[in-house]
Amino acid sequence: MKIGCPKESKAQEFRVALTPKSVQVLVDDGHEVWLEHNAGLGIACSDDDYQQAGAQIAADAAQLFAAVELIIKVKEPNHAERLLLKPEHTLFTYLHLASDPEQTRELIHSNAVCVAYETVTDDEGTLPLLTPMSEIAGRLSVQEAATHLGKHNGGLGVLLGGATGVDPAHVVIVGGGVVGSNACKIALGLGAKVSILDKSEQRLLQLRQQFSEEVNYILSTSETLDAYVTDADLLVGAVLVPGGAAAKLISSAMVKRMKPGAVIADVAIDQGGCCENSRPTTHKDPTFVVDGVIHYCVANIPGAVPKTASDALNNATLPFIREIAIKGCKQALFENAHLRNGLNVCQGKLTRAEVAKDLGLNYCDAVAALEELSG
Repeated sequence: MKIGCPKESKAQEFRVALTPKSVQVLVDDGHEVWLEHNAGLGIACSDDDYQQAGAQIAADAAQLFAAVELIIKVKEPNHAERLLLKPEHTLFTYLHLASDPEQTRELIHSNAVCVAYETVTDDEGTLPLLTPMSEIAGRLSVQEAATHLGKHNGGLGVLLGGATGVDPAHVVIVGGGVVGSNACKIALGLGAKVSILDKSEQRLLQLRQQFSEEVNYILSTSETLDAYVTDADLLVGAVLVPGGAAAKLISSAMVKRMKPGAVIADVAIDQGGCCENSRPTTHKDPTFVVDGVIHYCVANIPGAVPKTASDALNNATLPFIREIAIKGCKQALFENAHLRNGLNVCQGKLTRAEVAKDLGLNYCDAVAALEELSG
């Protein structure tokens, strides 16, 4: 199969979807691999590094899209890239369609097959292609947001770990999944007081077994959410609805009652955010202030550490890429139900129920859509 990896187009996105090591594996499998010029610069890999691994170099995205069948990315394609998609293309990347109606419409119009990393599943019921980036985003959310608590950055002027005779800052984490547990790990390591809210008692028990009595474990209700949000020095929004838009659990009214200079890190921003005030920001301009509260809403947090993140992502995605490349798109999706759960758009049909519901669009069952797929 002819496989292409474009240079990422999102602002301050330095990750790359295929490392030279992954390219070498795919070439050894007998596939033809193309990289867009300078696609690997964010991880300090040159075109020559990729050529030595067996890749061919395309001058730009247009040349690459025209040369390949399977397109591997990190983040969603921009408008110009979506115009390059054709019915013969399979796109494999993070999409987060539920919060992006324009992208969804354009992918449907392209008639391409679009498989989203974030909804691929496994036998344990987890999201194996989302997990490594969620780990990194959870850890970085605390690290990055904590810097904005500094008075010179407009924050409260508190240190997460406090000092001798001085209480630590209170980190409140809403959502106890992969993002939340990793945010907790870093916050504890920095000496903060940590509270985690989750609507699942079973998940809270699992977290208690992981972190023992170092953390406050709170069943999330409207009352507890309001109380803990308004007491937070640093609030981490770690809510996930697989494939769907994040629930707006943190209302603007709650934010108004937070401490001036407190920080919200809304890690759910890829799916629209769990804070009513949230809007996507970039690493270059990561925050904005509403009612005196600093909002950190970077939509590609792991892009700040591209070497670590690209390796972690490739470790997770490469087996699925190889399966698609070896079997072909249709056969791979038919035979692997977990990979098929990643199918969001199939030649003009929207095949993810959560996205259809959130955007008010027609839904088609994935198997039914695949049965009509040529090839």
